[in-house]
Amino acid sequence: MVFGQDYVRVDATIELYPETFENIEDLAAMISRDFSTDEEKVRGIYSWIIRNVAYDPDEYKKFNYNFKNYRERNSKEEKVREQTINRTLSKGIAVCEGYAMLFEKLCNMQGISNYLVRGDIKTHFNDIGRPFEKIHMWNVAVIDGQGYLFDPTWGAGKYQGKFIREPSYFYYKTPPELFIKTHYPELQEDTFLGSMVPRDVYAKWPLIIIEEMTQDDIEMPLTGIIDPETSLGQIEFGIRWDTSVAVSYSFGNEKVEVATSDDNGLLHFAIPFELGQRNLLIYFNDEPAIAYKIK
Repeated sequence: MVFGQDYVRVDATIELYPETFENIEDLAAMISRDFSTDEEKVRGIYSWIIRNVAYDPDEYKKFNYNFKNYRERNSKEEKVREQTINRTLSKGIAVCEGYAMLFEKLCNMQGISNYLVRGDIKTHFNDIGRPFEKIHMWNVAVIDGQGYLFDPTWGAGKYQGKFIREPSYFYYKTPPELFIKTHYPELQEDTFLGSMVPRDVYAKWPLIIIEEMTQDDIEMPLTGIIDPETSLGQIEFGIRWDTSVAVSYSFGNEKVEVATSDDNGLLHFAIPFELGQRNLLIYFNDEPAIAYKIK
């Protein structure tokens, strides 16, 4: 993460804010009153959202609409946008559109250049290798002339049958090489990476769960889709990792420890195949680290 600022005062101030607002002008006014720089204001916006908005998939059903032509569509889209923002503020519930649109609107009201990003995400085994889909929304905001990536939806917590609030700043100004592991934008320039990552290449990457690990840390296998017929009964792994870890794996049942070797920070280990398995999860120190799909 990019932590060049002292955010303690900002975060402590946001904790004193109301949990909901009936209109966005009140929240925007408090942010303008309490913070002076764009950095502080963006931090305040992100902090309020991740602390007070819960993810609720039922919100997808609230704003379905049909339209006869593009003029009607544009009119309805703007109306739905306003309704989504107002409901997110007053009810404290949203899906990704509510989180991202509220972030965008509050930045606009502070005069901060920003825009919405639509794209794909990778969260489950089934996401490995599938075609690109526009199923998520996140944000870019410009601070001191530089664009940064934000995802207040993922920063708020996780949804596992119910919303689990876990405010996190990992998705605040996330470095592009970490963000790309799980987020692929509709427009490639919104990756903020120096080199292009084609959609089909991204799709076949494994699911990297450890926050500080990047795709470049994985030297083999380079794909997240493993073919048993070409692996001679076992999968060889090489991962750049400087910290000593206990490695284990699971095909969906109990975890099995594996022997490892270390060659100047390159962690080597091998996992034997089990017939009929479809998913492989690797653990570092009993915590999920990397997920693969078996062809």
